[in-house]
Amino acid sequence: MNTYLEQLFSLNGKVALVTGAAGGIGSAIAEGLCHAGAHVALTDIDLDRISEIKAKLGENTSAFKLDMTDISSFKAVLGEIAKITGRIDVLVNCAGINKREGIAEVEEATYDKIMDINLKGAFFLSQATAHYMKAQNGGAIVNIGSHNTGMVLGGVSVYAASKTGLMSLTRSMAVEWAKYNVRANCVSPGHIKTDLTIPTWQHPTRSKYLLDRIALNRPGYPEDIVGLVIALASDSSSYITGQEFRIDGGFFAGGQPWDYDTNF
Repeated sequence: MNTYLEQLFSLNGKVALVTGAAGGIGSAIAEGLCHAGAHVALTDIDLDRISEIKAKLGENTSAFKLDMTDISSFKAVLGEIAKITGRIDVLVNCAGINKREGIAEVEEATYDKIMDINLKGAFFLSQATAHYMKAQNGGAIVNIGSHNTGMVLGGVSVYAASKTGLMSLTRSMAVEWAKYNVRANCVSPGHIKTDLTIPTWQHPTRSKYLLDRIALNRPGYPEDIVGLVIALASDSSSYITGQEFRIDGGFFAGGQPWDYDTNF
């Protein structure tokens, strides 16, 4: 069984680039890919933090400062990664930001920054990375979307628009790059408990609102995202492309049931 599972899910010999690797979800994904056998190129604007993660994960990682708003730097950073590793097999677009405020309060600078990192940066980094994947005749792109691609909470208008755009972009990548054996899929987490979302989970009414709507009746954790990302990065998903996968504890399934009578 172990040999069979290894054949399905092993990333031995593959190189995975993870953006936003300093964050809660990004760092968990990077660690999971590393344990699955990939060399992981950790990228983030916070070089100190990803250097700490590199030290924890060991020799099969490398760390690079990457500003998702500086598109002109992408080719140089990818060149550095390829110089060390010789290839890039997997791209996980995890970098993202948000600012919670009503539509009426959003300023242009805030709109531009969220869109530049969450959507524009992912677009052009994928474009640049696909150059390597095409030359290798294969690769996997995993875009990290959001619960807000389908059910929007108040105060996330720009974030939701950026992540919905990323989901749509995933389908375009899948269609256009299939002939190069490059697959693209989107993983949309539900309400994940990280350092950034702790204020929501500690809020007396917002946390209850969420738990009442999550069938599993608990927050998600970064580790809940890892298994599916590994599968989508590996050969086990060789016939899966252009899809969105929700990891939301059953939120979209309908949440926790109301009281019902089984005899009617």
